[in-house]
Amino acid sequence: MLLDSERWLELRRFRGLLESGALSLSEIARETGLDRKTVRKYLSSGSATPPRRSPNGRSRARVIDEFAPLVDAMLRAEILMKAAVIHERLVAEYGFTGNYQRVKLYVQEARPRIAEELGITPKELAGLHRRFEVVPGAQAQVDWGDEGRILAHMGIGKVYSFHMTLSYSRDPFCCFTTSQDLETFFDCHRRAFAHFGGVPMTIVYDRTKTVVRRHVAPGEAVPLHPEAVGFSGHYDFDIDVLAAYRPTGKGRVERQVLIVRDHVLSGRAFSSVEEMDAAFTAWVPRRRAQIHKTHREVIGHRAARDHAALKTLPPTPYLVAERHLRPVGKDCLIAFGGNLYSVPARKVRPRQLVEIRATKSQVMLHSTVSDSGGETLLAMHPRAVGRGVRVVEEAHWDGLPTGKGRRTTTGEVPFQPRHHSSPGEEVGPLQALLNRAAAAQVEVGRRPLSVYDELTGTRPFTTHRIPKESS
Repeated sequence: MLLDSERWLELRRFRGLLESGALSLSEIARETGLDRKTVRKYLSSGSATPPRRSPNGRSRARVIDEFAPLVDAMLRAEILMKAAVIHERLVAEYGFTGNYQRVKLYVQEARPRIAEELGITPKELAGLHRRFEVVPGAQAQVDWGDEGRILAHMGIGKVYSFHMTLSYSRDPFCCFTTSQDLETFFDCHRRAFAHFGGVPMTIVYDRTKTVVRRHVAPGEAVPLHPEAVGFSGHYDFDIDVLAAYRPTGKGRVERQVLIVRDHVLSGRAFSSVEEMDAAFTAWVPRRRAQIHKTHREVIGHRAARDHAALKTLPPTPYLVAERHLRPVGKDCLIAFGGNLYSVPARKVRPRQLVEIRATKSQVMLHSTVSDSGGETLLAMHPRAVGRGVRVVEEAHWDGLPTGKGRRTTTGEVPFQPRHHSSPGEEVGPLQALLNRAAAAQVEVGRRPLSVYDELTGTRPFTTHRIPKESS
């Protein structure tokens, strides 16, 4: 017996009672007026869609049935993949013509089955937070995502995703990196500003070490990283740091991390970071064409208003660099990152502190005091790769002893006066005195000491020994 949709839905209400043991098949059959075999057929199959009948009276195959192996494969790759994502990929990549509801019903039936096969129990968490609204161009939110060892097969240990989301429109930006250091962090900002075509008035961060210099107690002012202050000043935006343990304060970008993970990365394999960036770029038009479930507008239409309200980009980009103070060694070398870099010997002294400004490709050495022309740059070197490397510019050692005048011999060396002057050459006063004494050949007379006693009026003290009388 083939049930129509209404009777099938009515019968489905008893499935939970059957599974819990509250009612038996016979009791459900009596309650619904159906045959016991019919009840067992439909309640034991676990099908999430009602049966359909073809014009000739036979059951008709569903459109989703043809794509069921694909859906099962997607769920095996990522058990929490959303039905909306699966439907999106079936339409875009496999020519699926069915509607989203059919996919949703099939996924509801297939997910528990696949999870049981894999031994996985999906868990969902929910929380409460306060919602806020902003005007176009007023705010963006930034966050990192940890994508783990997605490129481990290519020898890349870990991959991170940088996200910036415009709060008004939810227009997303994402790029993938292998580092979270200071320069990478702000380079991702520059890429995001270029993607949006401008700079928001405020950017919301959590307490990441690239923005916050150190953690403080709740309620105290948060000290900002000097490089973050310089970067925000150059691009003219305000930094808004959230209170500790308040991820819902930037829930729009937190949600965006999960959306990108589901729609761009889930169930796919990549061979490089650039390939991952290209996958996100290809997905953005589809995202902008969707109606957001919160503001109920097309994201792309709302993003146009958001972009128009952004501040213009400055004509020159901000150079982000690590900054350190290091002393100059006696060999005119400065240690940084396990390597040595030279500075001009004529411009420094031993133990002088020099500021290092290092990017990923260059190391710039600056004096802490400017010269007469207001210049502080002492030297610029390419950044060494690895450790134990000496990066030296030979001109920096000009004026220092080279040791090239040292010689040795096994024969006799003729005597040469140390202070020999050629005719017409000026000589110093000491040399002139020596020359004059040598020319006069003065002889010094020898006198007895009594002469000096008479001249000074003194007599030497003498003692006389008295001989003993003989007995």
